[in-house]
Amino acid sequence: MPEAAPAFHDAFAAALAGDASALAAGWGSGADLDAGLTVYRNTIAKGCADALTAQFPTVEKLVGEAWLAAAAIAFAKDHPPRQASLLTYGQEFPDWLAAFPPAADLPHLPAIARLDLMWTDAHLAADAEPLPAGAFAALGPDDLGRLTAELHPATRFARFDLTLPALWRALQAEAAPEAFELDETPQGLLMTRPRLDIEHRVIGPGACAFLAALTDRRALADAAGLALAAEPDLALDTAFAELIALGAFGRLIPAAPNRDQP
Repeated sequence: MPEAAPAFHDAFAAALAGDASALAAGWGSGADLDAGLTVYRNTIAKGCADALTAQFPTVEKLVGEAWLAAAAIAFAKDHPPRQASLLTYGQEFPDWLAAFPPAADLPHLPAIARLDLMWTDAHLAADAEPLPAGAFAALGPDDLGRLTAELHPATRFARFDLTLPALWRALQAEAAPEAFELDETPQGLLMTRPRLDIEHRVIGPGACAFLAALTDRRALADAAGLALAAEPDLALDTAFAELIALGAFGRLIPAAPNRDQP
């Protein structure tokens, strides 16, 4: 019996996807089987729709509950759940939206969906104490050239060539803005969770370059140089202090070897 269970599960999954031939061998065929499978298919479709609505609340504010529910059912046909828990269901949804014909007149919707996923990633990340300001204050000039700051496990950031981060943040309010004009100002969005709640801030290209360099384990001094190259007018001390206050960093570790040197 235990050996037969995986075969049955595979046959049942195939039947839900539309191929009931293997299941029919043991359970019969016809209208009764089709009716029973329809109940399960509808239950799965409803579960997927509910999961995506919960996963992408900002998308829902832009398109409405009915639109997202219909898109979720179409998405579930292409990407059925692969595990029992739907907590992280929808990782492929932003890319799928980019090719979804009804979303063609909403070119920024996939980016908003990616930011919703980024929130979920930050929410589910491991807990850790953020690196305190005192750890940086104790560093000397030599330390800046040999150490890097590892990002806190819950720190997430993304950079855009438009003001999409400001739009996403505006949509977090209980009442969505009646109008929002995007412009071609480069912006980034930073999410941190130093304690229980997620905090998010719009950051500039310099801060994005700084965080990206640290992600590559570049030394703090190198990361600072890259930040100023990306945003020459950046008040680096102020920006760094804000990142520390937001709990963006987890620990100090040795930097990777400098790849720019022979």
